[in-house]
Order: sequence, then C-alpha cells, then structure tokens
Amino acid sequence: MRLRTNKLTSTVGTLPTPIRPKKTGFNLKRTWPIYMMILPGFLFFIIFKYIPMVGIVIAFQNYDPIQGFLGSSWAGFENFERLFTTRNFWPLMANTIILSALDIVFFFPMPIILAILLNEVRRKWFKAVTQTIFFAPHFLSWVVIVAITVVLFAARDGGVNILLRDLGFNTIEPLTTPAGFRITWILHNIWQGTGWGAIIFLAAISGVNPNLYEVASIDGAGRLRQMWHITLPAIRGVIIVLFILRLGAFMDIGFEHVLLLQNPLNMQTSDIFDTYIYRTGILMGNFSYTTAVGIFKGVIGLILVVGANKVVKKLGEEGIF
Repeated sequence: MRLRTNKLTSTVGTLPTPIRPKKTGFNLKRTWPIYMMILPGFLFFIIFKYIPMVGIVIAFQNYDPIQGFLGSSWAGFENFERLFTTRNFWPLMANTIILSALDIVFFFPMPIILAILLNEVRRKWFKAVTQTIFFAPHFLSWVVIVAITVVLFAARDGGVNILLRDLGFNTIEPLTTPAGFRITWILHNIWQGTGWGAIIFLAAISGVNPNLYEVASIDGAGRLRQMWHITLPAIRGVIIVLFILRLGAFMDIGFEHVLLLQNPLNMQTSDIFDTYIYRTGILMGNFSYTTAVGIFKGVIGLILVVGANKVVKKLGEEGIF
C-alpha cells in the first residue's frame, strides 16, 4: 500500500503545471510611456477637432457674434436652402470636383511610383541624393512656390517668357487663363508633395521579405515583373487605406494654395467652396451660412469614406474600420 502511494505521488508530481493566461487589462505602470507618446496627438484632436464641433450649431441659427450661441435666433435649415438655391452652387461644386479628381488621378499615384522607383535604386549615395531632392519642396510654403511661379511666368518680365520670346516662341501665361490655373495647380501639388508622400510607401516596401525578390529572379522574373507581382501587392493595403482617407478630404483641396493662385482672370475655374467660404464668411461676416457650407463638405466626405470602405471590404480587403 505504501509502495502504491509513493508511485502515485511520484507520478502525479510529474504532471505539467497548468499555464495561467496573462492578464491583458489596463496596466498604466507598465505602458505609461506609450500613452505619453499618444497624448500630444490625442490632445490635438480633442482641442482643435472635436471641441470646435460645438460651433456647428450656428449653421442652424442667424448667428450674431454679440448675442452668441445662446442669444442668436434659430433659422432651421434656411442656410442650407440658401446654399442649394444660390447661383454659385453648381459652379463651385464643379470646380471643387474637377480639382479633387485631378488630384486623385495625377497626384495620388506619383508617391507610389516614386517609392517603387527609389526601392529599385541599388547605389545608396544616389538614392540618398534623390530622396533629398524630392523631399525638399515639401518644406517650402505655398507663398514661396506661388511667388516663384509668378516671377518665372510673368507676362512681360518673367524669366521663362523672356527666354521664349528670345527663341521666337509664343509666351505662356498659366495664371491668367482658366485652363492654365488647373494645370499649374496640379503641377504644384505633384512637385511639392510627391517626395513627402513617398515616405510612407517606402516604409511599407522596406517590410517586404528580400527572399521573395531572390526567388522571383531565379524563376526568371525581371525588375518590372518583380515590382508588379511582389512590391505592389505588398503595399496594396497601405494604398487602399490612404485612398480611402483621401476621399474623406475630397471637398477639401487646399485653401491657401488656391487662394494664392486665384485672380479675376482665372476665377471661372479657381473659385471653390473653400475660397467661397473665406470670401462670404470671413470677409462679409456670413458665419451661419458658411458654416452650413462647411457641414455640407463634411457630409460629402463622410459619405465617400463610408461607401469606399464598404466597397473595399466586399472586395476582400481590409478597410479603415
């Protein structure tokens, strides 16, 4: 009996100790550095994005700055009715949509193309110099960029037009024609933002397993096939997420840039919702009306984001929510 007990005890003693699941609850003592890193961004969105949303109430009021939110009379949807019935609505809508479409079609792919091409560069010094050249324009303000454009393409004393006249060609005036404004605007965006936008795609490409390229080269795939079948599928998720986020800003295409390029000669194509809000709301004091215009822009962006996210999920990709 004693032998059996000892045998049973020794056998039981060899059983593995059960593994207890780790606690995954809130542990501020261990994770406080991470929360401190998040805090500045969190405060930024709370202070500058969410708290100001209280002010959208003036879109439904005849807002008087002296009376304030509580003292101003209610107007219901009169400001929205005014927006949809004004003769400026459809020209503003068309100009905003055209510029945003040009931005998506011509500018959005450029950082992707640049990132893929830089990834194919094998000489590190050449890659570093190229990245610096492409990244530098991002740090120039639109004031400087537009000023350079004006100096170069001025009708009488612009450097480019003087050279064209000396060579016997006709001068070009991109800022004084409706079509020239759109071409100048999109070229500015490409020149200023391509290098900076490529950073996130370069980071995504750096996570691709180099063995995939080696195996593909052994199978006879050239550089173009490797880019098409390895690099692009690897960053497809990043492209989709950024595209959906870009649709959220479909009606918001950059007030400062357009305003600086705008003049009476190109107003036909350069007048968008953002400049209209500045002219009607800030300069003329129609705060309630232009707040309604801003809400309309935000609703369009929300609809596009939600719709694009649903389409992406139906196609089997991961959306943003």
